[in-house]
Amino acid sequence: MTGRETARSVALGALLACERQGAWSDGALKKAVRAAGLDRRDAALATRLCFGVMQNRMRLDYYLNLLSKTPVDRLEGAVRESLRLGLYQLMELDRVPDSAAVNESVALVRAHSRNPRAAGMVNAILRNFLRRREELPPPADPAVRYSHPAWLVEAFSRELGGEGVEALLSADNGEPPTCAQVNTVKGETSAVRTALEAEGVKAVPHPWLPGCLLLENTGNLEDLPAFREGLFYIQDAAARLAVLAAGPEPGWQVLDACAAPGGKSFAAALAMENRGTVLSCDIHPHKEALIQAGAARLGLSCIQTRVLDGKVFQAEYRERFDLVMADVPCSGLGIIRKKPDIRYKDPEPLAGLPRVQSAILDNVARYVKPGGVLLYATCTLLRRENGDVVRSFLEQHGEFSLEGFTLPGPIGRVEEGMLTLWPHLHGTDGFFFAKLRRSARGDL
Repeated sequence: MTGRETARSVALGALLACERQGAWSDGALKKAVRAAGLDRRDAALATRLCFGVMQNRMRLDYYLNLLSKTPVDRLEGAVRESLRLGLYQLMELDRVPDSAAVNESVALVRAHSRNPRAAGMVNAILRNFLRRREELPPPADPAVRYSHPAWLVEAFSRELGGEGVEALLSADNGEPPTCAQVNTVKGETSAVRTALEAEGVKAVPHPWLPGCLLLENTGNLEDLPAFREGLFYIQDAAARLAVLAAGPEPGWQVLDACAAPGGKSFAAALAMENRGTVLSCDIHPHKEALIQAGAARLGLSCIQTRVLDGKVFQAEYRERFDLVMADVPCSGLGIIRKKPDIRYKDPEPLAGLPRVQSAILDNVARYVKPGGVLLYATCTLLRRENGDVVRSFLEQHGEFSLEGFTLPGPIGRVEEGMLTLWPHLHGTDGFFFAKLRRSARGDL
């Protein structure tokens, strides 16, 4: 890509990378924006276009199939994505003139399609939509209306008992807040907010989570002086709440067993006032380097790192840690609004995840000191990966029991010791965590 790339061509490139190479939309888009050298405004538009098409793909295709003589799935990739981009702008972006949405989509096809007749077809289809938009019947099926595959709608309906399902689906298609957790080792929240606003970033205190700022108009975060100086790190409120529930204290020995990209390690280190040790581990060496870079930027010297497989026992860690955190690999169905393409992945491999999660939990539990805490967490909303895994663990490990905790804001006291956070109810990522306390006597 070159500096002459536009927001729309960057969005198209990211969508094609997802389709052709199986790339994740957030990673593909970030790479494309950086390569194109987009300014803050165009980067925001490219992001909105790419994510908007991903979030609404099934609904867009429903309308396109009403308007096109050729089924959408039989169109050339560049043509299909250009049509989706154009239709998304016509349907959802009031600030984009209809003529611009149509003309720019036609220009994309001219530049990227091998078919010389494709531009005329795209122009005809989009203008046909403008003529017929009031008479076209909306999709009756919620799965199509909110672009969630039927299996996923059914799964969410089971988890919620049929209540609030459409509210969740709608929340999945919203724009997630950018949550900045303030590095209290380096500065107070008010000072960090002032620094960000001086850089042109809108920074608003989170309504109920102390030390958290909601950011807008950030552009590339890594370019901000406040970021480079380590005044904050990005982490959703849900993950921060999980660490607060675990309650690490200054001087503790903490193991973060599945740590990348390091947010919970950073949160624990801050809660510990950078005193004690946080051993932050991941199975992938390149992710260890990512955690090291983040800890160095934040000035959190208590964080150490290691490449570690959470399923493989390390004898030297037996009963060594006051707190062990296991944010295990999961289906990720709680972060669809951040990674909208998760919903379209094959559900078949998900069936084996509870086995992996249980293996990690069984193993790292041996690292908890008598009297210490074990935190189990996922960013999914499926009971089979959450409460079912915890209950199965407790049946086999009588030395552990659930322990209640208190969190800020509307959550308050959680006596059961397990909590599911929902995007449509809490405004956070979909997230689950459980706090387990080991008996002071060790094994019972």
